[in-house]
Amino acid sequence: MRWTILSFVLVLSTGMHAQDTIIPLWSDVIPNQLKSAEKERRVNTDYSAIFNVQTPTIEGYLPSKRSATGQAVLIFPGGSYNELVFGWEGLDVAKALSAKGIAAFVVKYRLPVSKSLVDQQDVPLQDAQRAIRIVKEKANELGIDPNKIGIMGFSAGGHAASTLGTHFSEQVYEPMDELDTISARPAFMALIYPVITMTKPLTHLGSRTALLGDSNDEDLIRRFSNELNVTKDTPPVFLIHSVDDDIVPVENTLLFFNALKNNGVPVEMHIYPYGGHGYAIGRKDEHLKWWLDGFLRWLNDYF
Repeated sequence: MRWTILSFVLVLSTGMHAQDTIIPLWSDVIPNQLKSAEKERRVNTDYSAIFNVQTPTIEGYLPSKRSATGQAVLIFPGGSYNELVFGWEGLDVAKALSAKGIAAFVVKYRLPVSKSLVDQQDVPLQDAQRAIRIVKEKANELGIDPNKIGIMGFSAGGHAASTLGTHFSEQVYEPMDELDTISARPAFMALIYPVITMTKPLTHLGSRTALLGDSNDEDLIRRFSNELNVTKDTPPVFLIHSVDDDIVPVENTLLFFNALKNNGVPVEMHIYPYGGHGYAIGRKDEHLKWWLDGFLRWLNDYF
């Protein structure tokens, strides 16, 4: 772990492209991971997908020092917890944020459908906690304000992100090193057409089945229905959804909005009349393509 982080700093100091930087989240031992013959697989679709994640990482895109705002965002791509839409909802978003002066890190988190895992429902949260701790630990060297590090998630990645935002203090793995003494609380969350609830009929059934299997355990369902886990300590949230989303019902975002409001958590929500699902930064749609600018305005208002 020490070597990989050191190499990350050297890449930055020698002027190489930051987007070529990939940092493993774990060193020798990966929590809940079993040795298996399963192989990670990348598919060059029009959105660039990753299946069967075996080595979780973060991939960093840093702005030039002259344009850097000190803010940072960890991005969790969607994919129903069955795959990662890594290009469309990850790398493209990171590049857009970096161009606006925001350090961006795409999280390649493990997927609970993998046969290499035990206690699969904990794995996205384990990787999310570790990812934000790594960025916080190296914040000063990366020109980032440690108090301005937040998260962004799309679809099932919105569930992973909102799980971190509501379960940041939950211990879900044995501490590995000093990194794990750092708070995993994000400064803010941006959730884009997110899966929030595991309760039927409003959940996205594909994401729920991937995460929880066929379990009907009420405690497990409640634990991962993030609208039920909001507290006054949940960080401020920016929400985007479309009424005509036929994949993840808009009620997911409405449930989370109401929970945030009822707990006094600052929240801004934008509900579009149409737009469907999976539009990422929305550059091909005239009425959706401004949501990222709205997020940046909101972010600058708070941070």
